[in-house]
Amino acid sequence: MDSPAGKPPSRGKRADAQRNRETVLAAAAEVFVTSGVDAPIREIAARAGVGMATIYRHFPTRADLITAVYRHQIEACAEAGPDLLAGADTPFDALREWIDLFVAFLVTKHGLADALQSDDDRFAALHDYFLDRLLPVCAQLLDAAVESGDIRPGTQPYELMRGVGNLCIGHGNDPRYDPRRLIALLLQGLRQPTGTAGAPLTSAE
Repeated sequence: MDSPAGKPPSRGKRADAQRNRETVLAAAAEVFVTSGVDAPIREIAARAGVGMATIYRHFPTRADLITAVYRHQIEACAEAGPDLLAGADTPFDALREWIDLFVAFLVTKHGLADALQSDDDRFAALHDYFLDRLLPVCAQLLDAAVESGDIRPGTQPYELMRGVGNLCIGHGNDPRYDPRRLIALLLQGLRQPTGTAGAPLTSAE
């Protein structure tokens, strides 16, 4: 017997739709990095292996898609923090791995910069969402690294995230510049002089 009209989609169909949505978001993030947020929808569809109708069904406007990509990446970065802290050898290792993910996020976000400067309310709310989700994660990682003696106390999560963000500026315009090298130096500068990085320096050194 046919399903009654108006019956909600089956669990299998909902799961398929969710997988399609995740695939589109991942493909859009990659395309935005290489081609910008104005890239043709057909390019995103080809990367995702879906029809353009599938994209428009999930994201009726380009603004909807850009917002969803940004939020999806924020969530992935936020959720990674506790997992890294639980699985890394030291809290400092967890912090360093999380910063690597944060940098990768910022590089992808670079393609969204123009859109985020618009007057669209959906974009205006994203910056607050970014801080609300990621600052607590960064704070948790910093606190754990301080408590373990890996790094010096006193670094604020906003300072660290802002500093990393500033080092990422210009990455896309200069192939000679690798922000990760300077970010590694920044993180090393947080280490306690007597921490696992080695014995404290002396004046003779």
